[in-house]
Amino acid sequence: MSGTPSPSSPGRDHPGERAAADPIRLLEIRDTPLSVDEVFAAVGDTAAGGTALFVGTVRSHDNGADVEGLGYSAHPTAEAEMRRIAEKVTADFPVRALAAVHRVGDLRIGDLAVVVAVSCPHRGEAFEACRKLIDDLKHEVPIWKHQVFSDGTEEWVGA
Repeated sequence: MSGTPSPSSPGRDHPGERAAADPIRLLEIRDTPLSVDEVFAAVGDTAAGGTALFVGTVRSHDNGADVEGLGYSAHPTAEAEMRRIAEKVTADFPVRALAAVHRVGDLRIGDLAVVVAVSCPHRGEAFEACRKLIDDLKHEVPIWKHQVFSDGTEEWVGA
């Protein structure tokens, strides 16, 4: 049995059980290092019982090949697309607060590439909303990854 009140239960009418009026707190594409603390702080909300955070890092390998480093490039419409996705997530889930930042430029192994977070009244909603946010961001926002492998080969992903 879920800990979420049913729509007919009295707790569901409380304002804290619904989405916030303006839950999008931080959306940005930047060429400087990302901060998990900044994103986590942006989604703080006293009505949130659950906060889900995803951190994407540059890994040392891809499809069996060693990665030396990579670079991200974004189309000028990328932030507008991020906003469109964030608005869809906030329309589909009772989001109290949402934040997403993506890095562009040259990154090294271990660098943070993307940080997203969502807070909701309950943990299940937060997990689902955060998963939807990162999945849609990766599939729909025009940000491309250029990987350089240790054998000298290169690959564009998402282009």
